[in-house]
Amino acid sequence: MPVLPSIARDSEVKLHHILRVSARVFAQQGFEATSIRDISRASEVSLSGLYYYFESKQHLLYLLQNTTFTIVVENLKARLQGSQDPVERLRLLVLNHIEYFLSHPNEMKVLSHEEEALGEPYREKVEAIKRRYYALAREIFDAIAAEGLAPGINPRVAVLSLYGMMNWTYKWHKPGVDPDAQELTAAIVGIFLHGVLPPGANIKSARGPEIAAGRR
Repeated sequence: MPVLPSIARDSEVKLHHILRVSARVFAQQGFEATSIRDISRASEVSLSGLYYYFESKQHLLYLLQNTTFTIVVENLKARLQGSQDPVERLRLLVLNHIEYFLSHPNEMKVLSHEEEALGEPYREKVEAIKRRYYALAREIFDAIAAEGLAPGINPRVAVLSLYGMMNWTYKWHKPGVDPDAQELTAAIVGIFLHGVLPPGANIKSARGPEIAAGRR
C-alpha cells in the first residue's frame, strides 16, 4: 500500500523535530555524553518512536549532519539560479550560509565540534556532500578570480578561509546586538574581497610605528 501524502508529511515534520531537538541536546551536552533516552525525554518521543527514524546514535548524528548540509546546499543551488554575476553569487553563498546557521546555531555547533565523532560508513557520506558544497564555493571563487578580483590568491586557501569566517559566526553573534544576516553578509563579503583597510591605504603606515618596526 502506498504511503499517503499526509502521513509522509507528518513523518517528515516529526523527523525534523527530532533532529532539531537532538542538535540542541548534543550542543549542550556533547555527543558522547548524550544518550538516546536524553533525546527521548527532550523530544517527547518514545524510544520506539525514535528508533523508527534511526537505528543508533551514530545514525542519528549522521541524519543531523547530512540533513543540515543537504538543506544548505539545495537552498544555495536554488538561490544561484538565474544569477551570473560572480560577486552576486558570492553574496548569495554567504547569505545562504549565514541565514541558515544564525537560525540554527546548535546545528552549526554540532557540525563544528562533533565532526570526528561520526564513524564509517556515515562519515564518508557526509564528506561527499561537504565536497559538493566546497565545489560550489570553489566554482564561485574561480569566477571571481577570472574577473581579476583575487590576483595571486590560492583558491583552496581562499575558499576554506571564507568558510572559516562564516562557520564561527555562531560563537560570537548576539541577536539584537550584532548585525542581521544581510548586514553581516555585506561585511563578510567586503572583508573577503577587499580586507579591512580602506582603498589606497598604506599597509605599513596603518600598522603603526611599533608594529612596523617589529616591536610589540
